[in-house]
Amino acid sequence: MANQDNHLLETVKSVFVPVHPAGWMFIAIFAFVTMILTLIWHPLGWIGLISTGWCVYFFRDPNRITPMREGLIVSPADGVVQKIVKCTPPAELDLGVADRTRVSIFLNVFDVHVNRIPVEGSVSKMHYNAGKFFNAALDKASEENERQSIKITTPDGATLGVVQIAGLVARRILCDLQEGQSVKTGERFGLIRFGSRVDIYLPPEATPLVIEGQRAIGGETIIADLKSNEEPRVGMKH
Repeated sequence: MANQDNHLLETVKSVFVPVHPAGWMFIAIFAFVTMILTLIWHPLGWIGLISTGWCVYFFRDPNRITPMREGLIVSPADGVVQKIVKCTPPAELDLGVADRTRVSIFLNVFDVHVNRIPVEGSVSKMHYNAGKFFNAALDKASEENERQSIKITTPDGATLGVVQIAGLVARRILCDLQEGQSVKTGERFGLIRFGSRVDIYLPPEATPLVIEGQRAIGGETIIADLKSNEEPRVGMKH
């Protein structure tokens, strides 16, 4: 009987996941508007109720099981690996002018938008750029959109960059980090509201272990392994 109760509890927990604190204000606004719409015309209330449910869903903050072996770099966000390219990192990150592998993860409005630390280390540089709001799926979004850039230095001295990028609908980037702060792999560090993108600039020696088109899970999917000599992976859609 105890096992059945535990199974039921775990099932409920998997459905009703926690909500990020930044979302409660928006959920309250959606709920208030829903009440007003219901008073105006009952069918409008159903539309408001569905919108409120989506708002709760958008700000969900599920727990994740993060692989903790030294050298692993995990995904900083949920979403689709949109592009893997070699390019020069943003100058504000002080990562040098040599090309690095950039893995771009696109988040749609149904993805979890809580961002996570990709690797253990310290925050050695932060820089905010006020910018435009092009579609985050466009390549120029990396350079022209509003963004928060974060440089992390690992205990071994390797450096990587994480860039939170606002999208066409996103209008607010939240980042809880400070320069000099120690961070651990998989920790939550911020949120981008309503559709966005996260770029990660890998250390020069790192080989990406994900493939374009693959869905990544923030805090769980391994993006690269600094202790591995594995060749870049290839994939096929089935």
